[in-house]
Amino acid sequence: MNKLQQLFGITLCGSALLTGAGQAQAAEQRELRVYNWADYMLPSVPKEFQQKTGIQLTWDVFDTNESLEAKLLTGNSGYDLVVPTNTFLDTQIKAGVFQKLDKSKLPNWQNLDPGLLELMTANDPGNQYAVPYMYGTVLIGFNPAKVKAVLGENAPVDSWDLIFKEENISKLKQCGVAMLDSPGDILPIALHHLGLDPNSAQPGDYDKAAELMLKIRPYVAYFHSAKYMTDIANGDICVAIGYSGSFYQFANRAKEAGNGVVVDWRLPKEGAPLWYDSFAIPKSAKNVAEAHEFLNNLLDPKVVAPISDFLGYPNPNLAATPLVGAEIRDNPNLTPTAEAQKTLYVLQPLPQKIERVRTRAWSKIKTGN
Repeated sequence: MNKLQQLFGITLCGSALLTGAGQAQAAEQRELRVYNWADYMLPSVPKEFQQKTGIQLTWDVFDTNESLEAKLLTGNSGYDLVVPTNTFLDTQIKAGVFQKLDKSKLPNWQNLDPGLLELMTANDPGNQYAVPYMYGTVLIGFNPAKVKAVLGENAPVDSWDLIFKEENISKLKQCGVAMLDSPGDILPIALHHLGLDPNSAQPGDYDKAAELMLKIRPYVAYFHSAKYMTDIANGDICVAIGYSGSFYQFANRAKEAGNGVVVDWRLPKEGAPLWYDSFAIPKSAKNVAEAHEFLNNLLDPKVVAPISDFLGYPNPNLAATPLVGAEIRDNPNLTPTAEAQKTLYVLQPLPQKIERVRTRAWSKIKTGN
């Protein structure tokens, strides 16, 4: 049972034996079935929505995009709302598994940030299928004291040069450098650093990215998509490429631990990948009106702002921004400024042939051969 279910008893999947008046009451019961990432919602939000509307919620959780995709591609997921990450959203829209939003039922859509919506059209042309929920970037996290000790006061912590210039990373090796174990996150950054398209479909571009990565490979302690969080909070590494929200969360963990470790992070001035998660309605959804009602409620600034505070991620609701806590709202490395948004890029699924090229390049980089 996940935290949402523990806290307020949202209906679990199952069946109940109903008779007489109970059957009539059940027939009138409005319901909504949601499939979201584990621990990716402020528990009070579904609870208050259920109390306010009388809509009975079934709230189930998953832990990988692949788990969600497997359900969606059956053609009958059993859910009315699901939460794919942007690259999977892109693929699933093309596969025809979602239905278009009825924006006449979403008056709060007007609260969304037009600049971010424009970026998100890379995966959802015309913003027709998805209501963006939370977003973040892939950027540089670091231990200020350790980086300063190695590179001095003028260490380029606001630039990808910190990682991709051998003269910098070779010195940082002594205090530990880590990267996500994710070719879909790291290689687009390398491509962009080289002045190439981060969504390149040219095999030769991945040779160039691999060449760059192999130059710095001897100085990277490891590739892992979770270990870097606890290691940077414990002071075991000094620099990592990771998710913006994770550095925020584990900086707070370090403070709570009182271990003297400070974790900071920077959105590099050259730009970075933007990722986002969205709510979408499967084509097979049975409770479409209720799905729109939940989404419109989620687009209420007073509803979504506390979710950002709880999760540590910014949301694309422009009207909610003043209501989000200052440590998220006023930190341009978490909530990019309008100017910084112009440097961000959204990743897209690659053709299978190019995906195989990228995967081979990544294997080569990880082994150092």
